[in-house]
Amino acid sequence: MFPIGDDNPQINTPIATYVIIGLNALAWLLLQGMGSGSTLNASVCQYGLIPADLFGAMEAAKPVCPPGSGWSGLLTSMFMHGSWMHILGNMWFLWVFGDNVEDSMGSVRFAIFYVLCGLGAAAAQILSNVHSTIPMVGASGAIGGVMGAYLMLYPRVKVHLLVFIITFRVPAVAMLGYWIAVQLLGGFSSLHASGGGVAFWAHVGGFAAGALLILVMKDDELLVKHEFHGWSQSADPAGIWDDPANRQ
Repeated sequence: MFPIGDDNPQINTPIATYVIIGLNALAWLLLQGMGSGSTLNASVCQYGLIPADLFGAMEAAKPVCPPGSGWSGLLTSMFMHGSWMHILGNMWFLWVFGDNVEDSMGSVRFAIFYVLCGLGAAAAQILSNVHSTIPMVGASGAIGGVMGAYLMLYPRVKVHLLVFIITFRVPAVAMLGYWIAVQLLGGFSSLHASGGGVAFWAHVGGFAAGALLILVMKDDELLVKHEFHGWSQSADPAGIWDDPANRQ
């Protein structure tokens, strides 16, 4: 199940969303060698977030990497990825959901919001295993925050999903509710795992951070321009948005 778009009109140019996507692309190109073996491995160790490295526990374990970025990894890990599918998938989710969340608060505030969600995601993953020596990389925790905010802002807007070769529309609350349920199930099943894999708790932490932060970071004067925000929509957005005359 993969989101390919939504029925939510974009009002303003999502400058911060474009910049964040550009920074991730530059990091993948310049720091990670577009996924080439040794360069990719070195970048993950150097810029990834290693929980054990934060608390001086690396020497007591058998680390996958030497001591890396330390506390700066809280930020740098948000712009690192492990494969082409990893970065393309993350950037696509940000492209689909980021513009409308940015519309609700403006570009500068959205950039701050995005980083705070990423920090919340990192905190959740660290708490799940403070002794882990596995480096965590990826923007998905911060993007999980964007998705949590989207759910709070636009729960009834339809999201277009692709399943194999079939497309259909479901309310955002159904699609995003399903997504966070999968992350929670994955998180609980991974609590006693010792190897690497999907950072489920980062996704959960980012989602929760975004859902809470949006309550204080949204700008009601900007949000009111979105006719279909909240639960009290008077019409189906698709019916209006399908008319090109209503698009900016």
